[in-house]
Amino acid sequence: MTELANNIIRFAGYAGLFDIPDADRDIIRRGAFASTLAQRSEPLPLLWQHHPDQPIGTIEMVAEDARGLRVIARVENANSRAAALLRQKKVNGLSFGYRARVAHQHEFWRDLRAVDLFEVSLVTHPLQHGARVHFIS
Repeated sequence: MTELANNIIRFAGYAGLFDIPDADRDIIRRGAFASTLAQRSEPLPLLWQHHPDQPIGTIEMVAEDARGLRVIARVENANSRAAALLRQKKVNGLSFGYRARVAHQHEFWRDLRAVDLFEVSLVTHPLQHGARVHFIS
């Protein structure tokens, strides 16, 4: 293994789930990420707790599947606090930073039909409870 490979942690999970309301009562619909993913030419950053001044890695793969926004990411420094908390399963929430392009406001919720995706974050408390890391290597 190379030195670089020894100094990263890779993980897979879902940053968002379709058709399930989050704590802010937003519901992401299938296809909401399609346009932004098709236009993306650079990897998305992986941030710590949505802090733009705390990048911790890179999103290697991001795609919609039947369940939601699936990501494979890497934490660049295996010795970092974020990596330790991830390994210990003390932090395993995922979230994403976005701007709504097409959203329909209803009385008690908002449908997100198209969004611009800016980043994915490793978070302590995701707004969508099921948005989690599922595999760490």
